[in-house]
Amino acid sequence: MFSWLGTDDRRKKEPEVFQTVSEGLKKLYKTKLLPLEESYKFHEFHSPALEDADFDNKPMVLLVGQYSTGKTSFIRYLLEQDFPGMRIGPEPTTDSFIAVMHGDTEGVIPGNALVVDPKKPFRKLNAFGNAFLNRFVCAQLPNPVLESISVIDTPGILSGEKQRISRGYDFAAVLEWFAERVDRIILLFDAHKLDISDEFSEVIKALKNHEDKIRVVLNKADQIETQQLMRVYGALMWSLGKIVNTPEVIRVYIGSFWSHPLLIPDNRKLFEAEEQDLFKDIQSLPRNAALRKLNDLIKRARLAKVHAFIISSLKKEMPSVFGKDNKKKELIASLGDIYKRIEREHQISPGDFPNLKKMQDQLQAQDLTKFQPLKPKLLEAVDDMLASDIAGLMVLVRQEENQKPNPVVKGGAFDGTLHGPFGHGYGEGAGEGIDEAEWVVARDKPAYDEIFYTLSPVNGKVTGANAKKEMVKSKLPNTVLGKIWKLADIDKDGMLDDEEFALANHLIKVKLEGHELPSELPAHLVPPSKRKIVE
Repeated sequence: MFSWLGTDDRRKKEPEVFQTVSEGLKKLYKTKLLPLEESYKFHEFHSPALEDADFDNKPMVLLVGQYSTGKTSFIRYLLEQDFPGMRIGPEPTTDSFIAVMHGDTEGVIPGNALVVDPKKPFRKLNAFGNAFLNRFVCAQLPNPVLESISVIDTPGILSGEKQRISRGYDFAAVLEWFAERVDRIILLFDAHKLDISDEFSEVIKALKNHEDKIRVVLNKADQIETQQLMRVYGALMWSLGKIVNTPEVIRVYIGSFWSHPLLIPDNRKLFEAEEQDLFKDIQSLPRNAALRKLNDLIKRARLAKVHAFIISSLKKEMPSVFGKDNKKKELIASLGDIYKRIEREHQISPGDFPNLKKMQDQLQAQDLTKFQPLKPKLLEAVDDMLASDIAGLMVLVRQEENQKPNPVVKGGAFDGTLHGPFGHGYGEGAGEGIDEAEWVVARDKPAYDEIFYTLSPVNGKVTGANAKKEMVKSKLPNTVLGKIWKLADIDKDGMLDDEEFALANHLIKVKLEGHELPSELPAHLVPPSKRKIVE
């Protein structure tokens, strides 16, 4: 008789089906999370509401650092061209937030025009007022790098109370707004100026909960000797350890990110390897963009739930008629105890709660009697989103990744070392001799031949057992020696002739020098007499 009730209930429990991840994120946010945020004034306490552009925009990279650490030069190095509004100098030159984005023509869009453009993800920056908007511009230019990512350049961080007050807007709050929406945060340090000022310390603390996005660059490292560089690196790690409260060590990339000659080229190889690692990290951003947006929505939903519990608890404790002001002071003072009670009652991790001191300051300006009581239906919608809808989107993320060609950042500095002799590791390790007419192994073959003929070859070949006795003297693990054997035994007969034996010893030497072995034998390492077999 009442079977339709059960059917309707089941329909509600089924996760929604979406065509794209972006469409799914927008709909889940608007229908399930946004009503909870609006009911409990989430946007007044934490972060403005998200818009469609926040889900559709390209991955963004935020550059943060003290003045003259090379933030603008870093962007110039990536793009390999100047961008509108760019100024570089040893003094604090960049006095604005500059969003460097792709456009068909070069130009600058001022802040007040930017925040009314629905296609740009900056509309909610309107809340920071004219003092900020007069210091915010978008530089547009046609550049292949910007087809995949956008870069946000920030004013150099200063030290001293006077400079901080003169900004006219909450610098740390603006950076926190960007931190929630960007895919990567790069903190730049100058090898000569490691001091972390009060404002910089405040900024790093404002980036709390976004540690997974932070990368650190120790720039201008070519200006100091190797011994000093080791000390500078140690001092930087020590300073960061006092501010960034995580058990993991933050990844620090060392280099000189501009197109000038290295002043002290001793650590050239180190700088090249570090640059390649950083470039790979940035190039992976388009591939992981959907997953990052999904992750940020989950983080936001967890905070919104906790916020709802806090607000409804305060409302519940407030008297309806007399003694409102005294009760408000009492509740704000005992907010820490309310946190603990909510933590126990709802099994919430302490790390999910907002900053206690900041929350107490914000509550001072609020009328606690106008807060909403707990609305279970709103919380159930968010719980349902986290439990079932998000899982469906995770599957869709993987499907989209498999359907699209591998999206990576191209152009500019990313293409500079992609091909040709200036690629990282070109002509080194297994790549040694790649451009030479003669077989590179032939140089050391006379020495290898002497060992070969002591191993009792039969019909010009040594058995696997005899070759093993010599190869294990390298002290390399069996897994590595097994790979070397597979690469060297070109005719796959289970034995090695003099050329194959020489090749095996060459590959052992490559590995002992710290290089990686190739997964397949490069053409230039194939012995001349075996090249027809490989073909």
